[in-house]
Amino acid sequence: MREIGIGVLGFGTVGAGVVEGLFKNGDLIAGRSGIFPVVKKIADLDVQSDRGISLPADILTTDAAAVIADEEVDIVVELVGGTAIAKDLTELALRLGKPVVTANKALLADHGAELYALADERDTGIYYEAAVGGGIPVLRAQREGLIGNQIESIFGILNGTCNYILTRMEREGLPFDDVLADAQALGYAETPPDLDIDGIDTAHKAVLLASMAYGAAVPMEACPTSGIRGLSKVDIANADELGYRIKLLAIIKRHAGSVELSVEAALVPKAAMIGSVNDSFNAVFMKGDIVDDTMYYGRGAGRLPTGSAVISDIMEAAADVLHEAGSPIGITMMREHASLTYLSADEVQKRCYLRLTLADEPGAMAQVMNVLGEHSINVASVIQKELHPNGAVPVVVLTEQAREADFCGAIETISSLAICKAEPIRMRLEDFEDESR
Repeated sequence: MREIGIGVLGFGTVGAGVVEGLFKNGDLIAGRSGIFPVVKKIADLDVQSDRGISLPADILTTDAAAVIADEEVDIVVELVGGTAIAKDLTELALRLGKPVVTANKALLADHGAELYALADERDTGIYYEAAVGGGIPVLRAQREGLIGNQIESIFGILNGTCNYILTRMEREGLPFDDVLADAQALGYAETPPDLDIDGIDTAHKAVLLASMAYGAAVPMEACPTSGIRGLSKVDIANADELGYRIKLLAIIKRHAGSVELSVEAALVPKAAMIGSVNDSFNAVFMKGDIVDDTMYYGRGAGRLPTGSAVISDIMEAAADVLHEAGSPIGITMMREHASLTYLSADEVQKRCYLRLTLADEPGAMAQVMNVLGEHSINVASVIQKELHPNGAVPVVVLTEQAREADFCGAIETISSLAICKAEPIRMRLEDFEDESR
């Protein structure tokens, strides 16, 4: 039996979950792998609070750099969070040739290219399974189980907070602000909740998925991002009547010579598997050119689910260290190409849901149809709701596929018409039946 020394930086929710898991199942892990992971040191600014874990004497310190430099520490686990101190600590460990295990999606989304290069230069690795999907081993499946596939598309529900909010709005008919307040009270959403509800957390994960799928570190600016802030329960109800649900999706598609990325609220069919992912669960749907459709589902966050993914990475790193494997596949796959070509957002083809509020007068709808036609947008269906008390008519339009630039132009023109009584609402519509053809 061989031992491997672990240094943990950050003893918050996830850090405590990792340490708890290693203490609880260390013998089980050793029996399965032949390697016993031993926590040598833990660094955190708070060394007084009780995390509910009995620790050996002198294992806690406030000096993260000393933990990294400790000769007994073979693997550094970075769970500090953020992109400043975490980057410095990660670089320090890599320069010493020590592999880093991290759950820090923001760090890798913002600085992945330079960190992967440094790891490769020092013949060591960065292991980051927990950065996407919490306890769902989606990156491992991508780099191991699907290594023989060209990834055609990825659709992900990657933020449990947003999925919880959307699920409750649909089930209970509640307004967005009320459900958000409940999510914050339950600890699902941070205060402020911007990273979650504005789609930024999902975008961090999307660029990591795309980076591994297509072999180069994807910059955040390549992923147009919007969230669910202020989503109306009217649109939730309309989607429900039409046989759809609204989900915050990470959308990644391969086109001839380019990659499409976005994070946005989208209508998805209730009958599609992705439409049945509810509450705080995450799911990723990947399509490979050989395997076809695959699905990965589970808890996307939390102390123990994320801790489980970190432990998985620790043991992969431990095996690589003991076998002197050098840079792992998780680094080489991220550095296959120097850069990628991205499909311009204006050129993306999509279907859309439009909610318009029009004056109750003859020819109003005809004016809208003329505008859509002038912008090469075909209409699939139109539903006119009952007259509102203010004399306006709510109209829901589902379109056929058209260019994003044409949608933007059409909405700008419709908004300027005298018959338009409120800002038009537009969301993407994804019919997953078409993806399986």
